[in-house]
Amino acid sequence: MEDRSVVDVGEVRLAYRTWGDPFGSPVVLLHGLGGSAASWEPVARLLGEEWRVYALDMRGHGESDWPDAYALEEMRDDVLGFLNECDLDRVGVVGHSMGGVVAYLLAEEYADRVERLVLVETPPPFPGQALDGRPTGPVDCDENALPAVRAQIAAPDPQWEEELGQIVAPTLMIAGGPESGMPQERLPDMASLIPDCRLITLGGGHQVHQRHADEVAQQITEFFTS
Repeated sequence: MEDRSVVDVGEVRLAYRTWGDPFGSPVVLLHGLGGSAASWEPVARLLGEEWRVYALDMRGHGESDWPDAYALEEMRDDVLGFLNECDLDRVGVVGHSMGGVVAYLLAEEYADRVERLVLVETPPPFPGQALDGRPTGPVDCDENALPAVRAQIAAPDPQWEEELGQIVAPTLMIAGGPESGMPQERLPDMASLIPDCRLITLGGGHQVHQRHADEVAQQITEFFTS
C-alpha cells in the first residue's frame, strides 16, 4: 500500500510517498526533471515487496515547495535533510536522469549515507551533455526549474567529475540504449571513474524505468542483494 507524507527540510517542505514494510531496509527513489515521485510508482510497488521504499518529490516538483532556487547541490542537501528528518542512516539510492545527478552528488559528498547507488539514464558530469528534450506528458514542476537544471547539466561544476572517484558505494548504471534521447557515448567514461561500478544497457529509451519497470526493479533487487 502506498502512503503519502510531507517533511520540512530547512525552509523547503518535501512531499514523499512510501511503500513496503516500515521496518524494511530503506531505498530512496529520486525522479527526473519535470517529473515527480509518481514516475517511480510501477518500480516502487515492486521494490516494496522486499524493501521500505521512499520516493521524493524534489524541490520545484510535484507537491513539494517550489522555491525558485534549483541548484542541484541544493537538491542534494534536501535529500540529506530528508534522510536526517526521517532517521534514515544508510540507504540505497536510485536516481533517474536529474535525480541520478542528485544521487551521485550525495554519494560523493556524504559517502557514509549511501550504501548502494543506482543511476538510471543519468547524464555524466562532462561539458556538453543534455537531458532528453522536454519531459513527456504533463509537466508537474515549476517551469523555471527546466532551464536552470538543463544549464547545470550542460556546464557542470568540474568538481562533480573530479569527485566521482570518492564514491565508495557499489554502483549500478542503467542505460536506455539507442532509443534514448540522452547521449549514451560517454556513459562508459563515467562508469570507469567510479571505483566499483557496473554499466548495463536495458533498452527502452530515457524512460526505461517506466517502459520496463519489471526488469528495472529486478536489476535493482539483484544488485542490492548481491
